Amino acid sequence: MKVLTVSGYKSHELGVFKQDDKAVEYIKKAIEKSLIGYLEEGLEWVIISGQMGVELWAADVVFELQLQYPELKLAILTPFLNQESKWNEKNQEYYEFILSQADFVDSISKREYDSPLQFKQKNQFLVDKSDGLLLLYDEEKDGTPKFLLETARKKQQLTPYMISTINFLDLQSVVEEETMKNNDFW
Repeated sequence: MKVLTVSGYKSHELGVFKQDDKAVEYIKKAIEKSLIGYLEEGLEWVIISGQMGVELWAADVVFELQLQYPELKLAILTPFLNQESKWNEKNQEYYEFILSQADFVDSISKREYDSPLQFKQKNQFLVDKSDGLLLLYDEEKDGTPKFLLETARKKQQLTPYMISTINFLDLQSVVEEETMKNNDFW
């Protein structure tokens, strides 16, 4: 697998409203563990659409991993132009920083938001351009990632396409591992 789409819940779907929330640290650690496994198998590109939450946190993880794996690249393919225009100033600054560090940035639709269809097109494009999907999603907690997962499952029925999820049980394991490590139980 050379190209991996990474996505998941938006920050507000998780109830996370600050970048320094402890939950963000655990989510990033879970993403990092997954990405390292794929890097050791030849991963070259991570693709995100640049939405607040899991995707931008995944971008942070990619930037950190690039120190050890300089061959790893990040592409941000936004669903439409100026997706951040209605975000608050702090989120816009964070987003602009992420964009400035990415290896490739483009918009799938070359116009500003005008239809929910643009999100459906984004999901199809991300799945079409990747060999697999890493999704932070738990089927017991509904949210927007389900639409991307549905698109990926349709592709998987027609062609080999890897789908991997990080669910809340996986995150709980990361929390426990990190707590043990930080409390120096060993």
